[in-house]
Amino acid sequence: MDADSPWAPLRRRMFLILWLANIGSNIGTWMQTVGAQWFLVESGANAALVSLVQTANLAPALLLGLIAGVLADAFNRRRLILGSNLFAAGAAGMLAIIAALGLLDPDSLLLYTFLIGCGTALSAPAWQAITPALVPRDQIRAASALSSAAVNAARAVGPALGGVLVSLLGPAFVFGLNAVSFLGTAAAVYLWRAPAEPEDPERMKEALAAGLRYIRAAPRVRRILLRTALFMVPASALYALLPVAVNAHLGLGSTGYGLLLGALGAGAVLGVILLPRVQGQVNDSVLLGFAAAVFGAGMFAAGFLPAWLLGVLLLFSGMAWIATFSILNSSMQLTLPEWVRARGLSIYLMITTGAQALGAVVWGSLATAYGYAPVLAAAGAALAAVGLSVVVLPLLPRTGRLDRSIAEAELGIEPTQEPQPDAGPVTVLIAYELAPEKAADFVKVMHEVRLSRMRTGARDWELVHSVTDPRQFREIYDVATWREYLRQEQERTTGEDRKLIGEAAGLAEEPPLTRWFLPASA
Repeated sequence: MDADSPWAPLRRRMFLILWLANIGSNIGTWMQTVGAQWFLVESGANAALVSLVQTANLAPALLLGLIAGVLADAFNRRRLILGSNLFAAGAAGMLAIIAALGLLDPDSLLLYTFLIGCGTALSAPAWQAITPALVPRDQIRAASALSSAAVNAARAVGPALGGVLVSLLGPAFVFGLNAVSFLGTAAAVYLWRAPAEPEDPERMKEALAAGLRYIRAAPRVRRILLRTALFMVPASALYALLPVAVNAHLGLGSTGYGLLLGALGAGAVLGVILLPRVQGQVNDSVLLGFAAAVFGAGMFAAGFLPAWLLGVLLLFSGMAWIATFSILNSSMQLTLPEWVRARGLSIYLMITTGAQALGAVVWGSLATAYGYAPVLAAAGAALAAVGLSVVVLPLLPRTGRLDRSIAEAELGIEPTQEPQPDAGPVTVLIAYELAPEKAADFVKVMHEVRLSRMRTGARDWELVHSVTDPRQFREIYDVATWREYLRQEQERTTGEDRKLIGEAAGLAEEPPLTRWFLPASA
């Protein structure tokens, strides 16, 4: 198998085991989704209540996403994934028992769906963040596409299988299979020997603040998140309202619903094969725009066209879905440095799943008031506009192509002079002396240095120059504690950051002089 092949990561044993476990777990989740939605449809529930299944399943990612990201960056990711899957297995098992006893009602269905979603939400950032530990950097794009393919292969098989099993054996059976699928994932993760957890993990409050600070000062990451939200809010209408359309003008049962969802998943699997051939020739932003328009066409079709034609268009919609999330997910993986990867991915997952959860409520409520077909048409038109928006809001240059290696800096401080770890705030002053004709270039580079300092730990930053000597510039910024400053210099500043800092220093006539200050004691 060629190293550049989209299937190359599957040659790595642990990636393959976890990838197969992920497929099994997602098949179980999709079977449960079909069972839950169809239980409500057959109970005579309105569109808003049916759409709440998606909300209950995905809302935990919005509520717990940041906490899950902090836990995944600060502690052992293997244990977090293991414990979360065991919790989800227990909740799914309880749901199966309640359904088998004939005690299931909409309230208990949504409650246990929410609890299962909590288990999934707690493990999701850690699950995403372990990819670089399983494959080399040059295979991360392929691994990301394969991970998305696992979800979508499950979408191809799970709904169709779930629809058949629900019609033959009832919802309780598929709920039980979902519990088994979580146990299978837990067993696979148990076999993995993850890297050791950090020796000096960040405190919860510090880690949360550092993650949010990083996102605020990372324009490329913010643009990825914006593109994700723009796509997901209207796209969520399809998954929220497709079961209503199937039961209404299409006149199909749970098996037909499963097959239509299977067409989406099959298209996604086909997209995994075709996407690498297209990506080398077409700009990622152009692909995102085209994919949004194609998925919008599939949504419009769900409200008006017959089942066979809808199935064909959903096949193309699945390809559009995998193209969108392969590009966005791999861009996040490659743009985020290791120290904050899980926290960054948790915000990405909060947007992807939160937009679906909140979107399902909005689209379901609108469909109850105005009918599902006009709402699907409106959501499709919104996605067409999202596609056009790449003209003014593309992914920023060099997204996913930054040097994320870490090289510790030598501070030149004697150990006996080092402050206590909790001492602070620390004020860092760096003196530059440069020729006046280089000032404009220096200030321009320092704008990027400011973002680097803010991403890695600075709370405040300013650049000042002398009134009496225009050759003198001073960079001044504050870090909360000496511990945070050491993390900034030794654990967080990447090769890309060092390049910017070196470019600024290279404009100076002498090596910059750094000094550190603490609050003066009374």
